[in-house]
Amino acid sequence: MAADLPVWAVRLRKERRDRLWPQREMARRLVEAADEETRNHLPTRETLIRRIKAYEAGHNRPGDPYRVLYARAFGIPEADLFDDPQNVSASEHPTRGSLAEKAPDGDDMERRRLLQLAATGFGILGLSGEAVRQLLDLSLAHDFRSAEEWELACGDHLYALRTRPPAQVAADLIIDLLLVRRQLETSAPTEVAGLQRTMAALSTVHANALTRLGDHGAAVRWWHTARHAADASGDRELRLLVRAEEAGHGLYGQRAPGTVLRLVHDAKQIAGGPSVDLLTTQAKALSLLGRHDEALGTLNALLDLAAKGSTGDSLGFWKPNQIHFAESWVYAGAGDEARADTARTNVLRLTRDYQYQANVALHEALCMVVRGDIDEGMRRAATVIAPLAPAYRSNHIIETGKILLRAVPRDQQARPAVGDFHEVLTTEALQSA
Repeated sequence: MAADLPVWAVRLRKERRDRLWPQREMARRLVEAADEETRNHLPTRETLIRRIKAYEAGHNRPGDPYRVLYARAFGIPEADLFDDPQNVSASEHPTRGSLAEKAPDGDDMERRRLLQLAATGFGILGLSGEAVRQLLDLSLAHDFRSAEEWELACGDHLYALRTRPPAQVAADLIIDLLLVRRQLETSAPTEVAGLQRTMAALSTVHANALTRLGDHGAAVRWWHTARHAADASGDRELRLLVRAEEAGHGLYGQRAPGTVLRLVHDAKQIAGGPSVDLLTTQAKALSLLGRHDEALGTLNALLDLAAKGSTGDSLGFWKPNQIHFAESWVYAGAGDEARADTARTNVLRLTRDYQYQANVALHEALCMVVRGDIDEGMRRAATVIAPLAPAYRSNHIIETGKILLRAVPRDQQARPAVGDFHEVLTTEALQSA
C-alpha cells in the first residue's frame, strides 16, 4: 500500500502521474534530461523502465545520476524530491523555517500541486486569471462526476472546438483534464475503465485544439496520451477513433503524408480492415502526395463502404460531413470542378464548423489553380482568409492555404497574385500566432 512506501517513492510516482506520463514516457524524459556524456552511459529504455518501477515500488532509492535526472525532468529541486521531511530540520533549510513551524494543510498542498501541474504540464498555453481561479476552486472541491456527466462534458468541448477559437477551447479543457486525472487517482477499480475513456476523449479534443493552434510538439504528446488512455480503457471503438483523429489532423503540417498513411495502415490492422473515417484520411494524404488516381480510387472505395451504412461514434467526433469534406479535398486537388462544387455544397449544408467552411472555400480556390486559373484562385483564397478574426485563423486553415501555394507550378510562382496571397497567408499566420 502507498502508506507503506518511502516518502520519496510516493512522490516519484505522484509527480509522474500528475503529468499524465506513463512509465515509458518517464524513461524518455530521464534520457532527455541527461547531458551527452551521461546519456551514453544510461542503460536501455526497457532497463530504465524496470528501474522506474523499482523506484516507485520503494525497492531501492535512486542514486547518481538518477536523482539529478528526476529533478531536471520534473523541474523540482533534488532535495524536495528525495529528502525525508521528518529528517530535515529548519536549520538545514533556513528559508523554510516558517514552513517547518507550521506545515501547510491538505488544502494548501493541493492548491500548490494543481498550480505546479498547470505550470509544468499545461503552461505552454498560459493561464488566464479565470483559469487560475477555477484551479484554486478545484483544490478545495471534490466535484467528481458520473459517466453521464463526463460524456456531456466531452460533447460540450467538441461543440466548442467547432464554434470557438482553439486557444479558448484548449484553456477550458485544462480544468476538466485536471479533474478527471484527480478522479482517476481516487476511483474504485470498477470506475477506472470509464474514466480512462473520458481521459482519451478529452485528450483527443485537446490534441485537436493544439493542432489548430499549430503547437505540433505538444499535440503529438497529447495524441500519445489519448492513445494510451484509449488502450487502457479496453474500448476498441475508442482506440480506433483516437487513431483516426490523430492521422487526420496530422495532415495539417504536423506529420509527413507518408507518415499519416502509415498511421492509417496501423489503425486498419486493429480494425481488421478499412473504415470510413480511415479512408477519408487515406484519400486526402494521397492527394497531398500528388497521387491523384490513387486518391480517387480510395475515395470510390470510401463511397462504396459508406453506401452500405455508416454511423457516427457515440461521442460525436465523426460526422457524415467528413465524407463530403474528403470529396471536396480530393476532387479539388484533381481539378474536377463539378464534383468538387457538389461536395462543397454538401459540406456547407451539413456543418457549422467555421474551419470546414473556410477550408472548402479554399478547396474551390485550389481547384481553380489546378485548372490553370492561378490569379483568380489566389484572389479567391485571399478573400477567404483575410476577413477571419485572428483568433479563428487556425493552423488547419493556414496549412490549407499552403497546399494552395504548393499547387502553383514552379514556373508560375513569380506571378504577382501568388506573391500577394503568400503575403496575406504569412501575415495572417503571424497575427494568429
